[in-house]
Amino acid sequence: MDSPLPLPQLNSLPPVNWDALDALVLDLARSDRLVVPPHAAPADAADAGCPSPPSSPSSSTTTATSSAPSSSSSSSSTYRSRLLILRARRALEAGDVDGALALLRAHAPAALADHRLLFHVHKQRFVELVRRGTEADKAAALHCLRTALAPCALDAYPEAYEEFKHIMLVLIYDKDDQFSPVVNEWSIKRRFELAGSLSSILRAHLQAYDPILSMTLRYLISIHKIYCTRQGISSPISDLTERLLFEDRDPPVVPQECSLEAPPFDEVDVQALAHAVELTRQGAVDSLKFAKGDLYQAFQNELCRMKLDLTLLDKLVHEYCIYRGIVEGSFHVLPGGGDLKCSQNNDVNNGTQLECAMADNQNGECSTSDITRDDSWSKRLRRVRSNTSGQRRRKRWRGRVDDLDYACEALLDANKHDSLSPALDMDEDTVVEQQDVEANSNTSATRNMEDQKYEVVLEMQDLTRKGMASKVVEEISSVDPDFFQQNPILLFQLKQVEFLKLVAGGDHIAALKVASTHLGPLAANNQALLKPLKETLVTLIKPNEDVLNGVSLPVLACSLQVAMSRRLGIGEPQLMKIVRAAIHTHTEWFKLQMCKDRFEHFLKIDSLKEIDPPVGSCSMSKALTDECGNGSSQITTCSSGKVPDEGSSPPVSSEVACDENAILKVMEFIALPRADAIQLLMQYNGNAETVIQQIFQ
Repeated sequence: MDSPLPLPQLNSLPPVNWDALDALVLDLARSDRLVVPPHAAPADAADAGCPSPPSSPSSSTTTATSSAPSSSSSSSSTYRSRLLILRARRALEAGDVDGALALLRAHAPAALADHRLLFHVHKQRFVELVRRGTEADKAAALHCLRTALAPCALDAYPEAYEEFKHIMLVLIYDKDDQFSPVVNEWSIKRRFELAGSLSSILRAHLQAYDPILSMTLRYLISIHKIYCTRQGISSPISDLTERLLFEDRDPPVVPQECSLEAPPFDEVDVQALAHAVELTRQGAVDSLKFAKGDLYQAFQNELCRMKLDLTLLDKLVHEYCIYRGIVEGSFHVLPGGGDLKCSQNNDVNNGTQLECAMADNQNGECSTSDITRDDSWSKRLRRVRSNTSGQRRRKRWRGRVDDLDYACEALLDANKHDSLSPALDMDEDTVVEQQDVEANSNTSATRNMEDQKYEVVLEMQDLTRKGMASKVVEEISSVDPDFFQQNPILLFQLKQVEFLKLVAGGDHIAALKVASTHLGPLAANNQALLKPLKETLVTLIKPNEDVLNGVSLPVLACSLQVAMSRRLGIGEPQLMKIVRAAIHTHTEWFKLQMCKDRFEHFLKIDSLKEIDPPVGSCSMSKALTDECGNGSSQITTCSSGKVPDEGSSPPVSSEVACDENAILKVMEFIALPRADAIQLLMQYNGNAETVIQQIFQ
């Protein structure tokens, strides 16, 4: 059997909008309280270049226009609601049904109006009381049977009374009897199934959905897996995706009886939901019934049923935040990440001495030039830190603190349940400050050399964003004279910025000097740069105010960051690798579907694909792509203004275009994926009836 074909190399995949990913990452870090926000005025935060969080996931048709206070209040409320859901879930998983019921009665009493849910909760409570085995617990179980379970069985759902009579068998069959008729009812797995169902119901009831990035990763990774499997392609990120997104999901929620007579849903919505989250058609209909016909709420419900490894997600986010300068903290390498290992010895009199080990060097040793360059970076850093101390304010990483402190109170007495409410109603900043006291004691540890290198890289990135190209070239060349010899296109782009700023300022003589001294020789050595050089010179005849239009400094800054990080042995964040590969397969998947993704705007996927034009024009695309292959840049591979609408509706030629109603009919009757339905219709001239007849003959 032939081995699967690999995806294109990661550095040859379409670029990703780093700023858009920054915003999603920061939104998740804030929503899950992974960072401690600096105590600064809003103006200070804005000056620090902190990306703003994306618009609320509950609104798919509006942009974020609410003020910061209301957004913070909403985030705080959602966070407390998610804490409540997590606590109730953990209580059920631990067998503490009384604790879960107390939480629901105190904080979400309306959820208990779901008679199906209430019946299942009381049924599990009955089993747990019998499981304990004491005489008092058996008496409590019989009391539960008479006063709670039996009344619920009468109006929960048609099969409930039969289930009620069946569950009574646990009174006479031992929990260790593997051949009893109630072996499934005794199973610990029932706790987790009920906990999953309760979480889904509470999440929808409280509108307490996970942050956008969390849902986006679930969606992109699931599509990535489907695409790779169907196309017989090996995934370059499978080691991460298999660990990050689990195969099992929480059980689907059954809609209440009153919603079973809902009006028929638009088949377009049914099929979109079914194929987006891998449901059967009936499963998609049930999900829409539970969401009262709201497609996007049903979509969120289904995404949140997918389980993520939060520990790994936090590591990915932390690594990315350090790399991008969003948080301060110690550098760490994830499995499969960068290979640089550095140790430092701090001495008051002798300064900093480096011991480098570059695992990807051919001989595995540091050359003299490497040590000299590292020493230059170190000297540069000391100058940077003395000049910019206090100017850069980053967030401190808090990590996922267990706000529930559940391990100490898993089996609460009934008289202790009321004490849960104040913790859930506490102001978010109070919670952060109380639980971050211990973290403060760790921030005084000496930062290692990797962190110091990040400081230099991030300072150069900031200067590039501000358009201070000449200073960037001067600073980098002074500490690493070989850098621009290895990255000539970056030098060309930086000198373009310098040229354009001089032209915009009216100093055409100085601009021409830059062109003749730098741009011309660079273009002479790389024929692909001749056309962008000509286009750059054309700006001499444009109005000064129009010269800098269309120049995207953030893209150039990101390219510089990647190149400098590689030069210093700092690996690209694993999260970026996941997003880049998953965005590519998302694009390819919807090309096969020949339709637009209904949910890409909702999950901000379209913003991840929007790339502003970097310095230069489309003619530089090939040169930049070639340069990327040599390691100078990983993201400035396209300068067309946007990745060519790859995630939008792909063009469909007239020869293969099929009627949308015919596609939906085939998908519905034969339960086929959209791409397969289209292929069948193409074979039978787009006639859905003929396709169905041929299948059922």
